[in-house]
Amino acid sequence: MDHIKAKEKYLFKFGKFERSLNGEANSELHRIRKNAIEAFDKLDFPTLKNEDWKYTSVAPILEHNYESAKESDKSKAFSGNIEDYLINGLDAIRLVFINGYFSKELSSSPELSGGVIAGSLAELIKTNKELLNSHFAKYVKLENGFIALNTAFAQDGAVIFIPDNYTLETPIHILSLTGNHGMKILSQPRNLIIAGKSSRVRIIESYHSIGDENNFINTVTEISAGENSDIEFYRIQDENKQAYHINKTQVEQKNNSKFTSYTVTTGGALVRNDMNTLLNGEGCEAHFYGIYITDGTQHVDNHTMIDHAKPKCLSNELYKGVLHDKSRAVFNGKVFVRPDAQKTNAYQSNKNILLSREAQVDTKPQLEIYADDVRCTHGATVGQLDEESVFYLRSRGISRENAVSVLIRAFANDIFEEIRTEQLKEHLNNLIFRKLKQLV
Repeated sequence: MDHIKAKEKYLFKFGKFERSLNGEANSELHRIRKNAIEAFDKLDFPTLKNEDWKYTSVAPILEHNYESAKESDKSKAFSGNIEDYLINGLDAIRLVFINGYFSKELSSSPELSGGVIAGSLAELIKTNKELLNSHFAKYVKLENGFIALNTAFAQDGAVIFIPDNYTLETPIHILSLTGNHGMKILSQPRNLIIAGKSSRVRIIESYHSIGDENNFINTVTEISAGENSDIEFYRIQDENKQAYHINKTQVEQKNNSKFTSYTVTTGGALVRNDMNTLLNGEGCEAHFYGIYITDGTQHVDNHTMIDHAKPKCLSNELYKGVLHDKSRAVFNGKVFVRPDAQKTNAYQSNKNILLSREAQVDTKPQLEIYADDVRCTHGATVGQLDEESVFYLRSRGISRENAVSVLIRAFANDIFEEIRTEQLKEHLNNLIFRKLKQLV
């Protein structure tokens, strides 16, 4: 299926979707949806001619004819044990989504005090239009066809609201499962996270496949970080080797807020991560960490944008990759410093290890600076394992496979060293270890 046919299919589906909405068709949310489908009609899906997509062709995604899962199909799609997807030993508020729809039966969200909300967009649409209309589609821009498509069909996803001066000690785990036997599913979660003034929250978002089909996950997450808030955000992508995953996360930070993200990618045939933040207040901090481990013909593309709009802010970015076989990775990180953003400190680094001659990395760290009182650095490295280190370990009686695994784990270790939740750190280390066993 080419771009034109794919586009026509979704325009046709929107008409059917609109007719099914009844009274909701006159809502503010649906006005946003209609604007989005009009934008989609003009934007279409990105091609290699788009600068931000020049190394990532989405043509393989458009070859498939996906079915949009219905809320009523949740019980048919998943019949496994939800415990298999949890983080061992971690006490967390659990929000489970099957093919993009909230599953109350599989979730474990207790009664929350103090006005905290941890639930679904579908419920928020019914019960709190004021909160919805204040934040939905207020941070992300319709800059490509995938974002426009997600916005046009937005029905469900995770909603988290932390009131002012509230620290939520228990982390929230958003667990997304995609697939249905014999079907190719399109899942389009739309997530909204709002942290009030001086609030604290940890959020873990993990993606997994049900079965082995070519499913397509197209997700958008909007995050508002209030003044002096502290958000830790973890995204774990561990889908099957046939899955396609496109996501966009847009953060807006107020004065003295701190946002820390970890993106861990081990699965998927084609994965595109867009992680952006706007430092829209003085004294903000943004910390982006990422690790991707690929083999076979996997393609992982990480695009980041840290927009320093106000003075006295700090950003720190470290992404690392380990590639084997014919896999390919892309890293494009931009730090943008506006004229008023004096006394900015920004650091950016991308490091890669290639375990085969056919693996490939396209890395492009960028600084765009329009202020003069700043301290900014960036850099990138691509290389192979140090054979002297491998030889040293082998001389101590360690097999080559174990020696390579030890060195790669040491290479990846500083991505996780700042994680304060021990159960999560152990989970991520185990995930990396299992992936490395497939590589060496």
